[in-house]
Amino acid sequence: MYKLRELNRYDIPKINVWRNDPELIALLGAPFRYINEEIDIKWFENYMSNRGNAVRCAITQINSDEILGLASLTSIDYLNQSAEFQIMIGNESNQGKGIGTYAVNMMLSHAFYNMNLQRVSLSVLEDNYRAIHVYNKVGFIQEGRKRKARYKNGRFVDILEYSILKEEYSCKTNICGGGADCQIIQ
Repeated sequence: MYKLRELNRYDIPKINVWRNDPELIALLGAPFRYINEEIDIKWFENYMSNRGNAVRCAITQINSDEILGLASLTSIDYLNQSAEFQIMIGNESNQGKGIGTYAVNMMLSHAFYNMNLQRVSLSVLEDNYRAIHVYNKVGFIQEGRKRKARYKNGRFVDILEYSILKEEYSCKTNICGGGADCQIIQ
């Protein structure tokens, strides 16, 4: 079983390894670039200074504090009650084990039931089939396509735009019971 907790400074070395993994970054919308740990420390410090518009959580196992992935709500807009979602499962050996589904459900539950948001959106590369499967399973709706929007691995690929509204979401899995029972474990 898994849990979410707020990102900590001691997670940065592991995140830095992931952000320097070309195979992992190939699955994400960001371009690959070499990032030293100092840049990631500044990124973390910026997050800590601006926690009002982002929630960044480490995904861990219940009995361990070692980070397995990162799930975030960013660009939080309280007036329009919306946010953007991102996720990264670090090591390939942890992919395909339900960690992503767990984290998506917990972050959506937090967004809708604790933060009173109405809409969560995301962008995903058209060929990131595992992520698309999870987003469809949880209830995200594809809203659009940005054609040839990212240059990845020597070619341009489309970005798919998804969103889910509070009234469309229900924590359907056995991960949590829905509503107030779906909470981030601190």
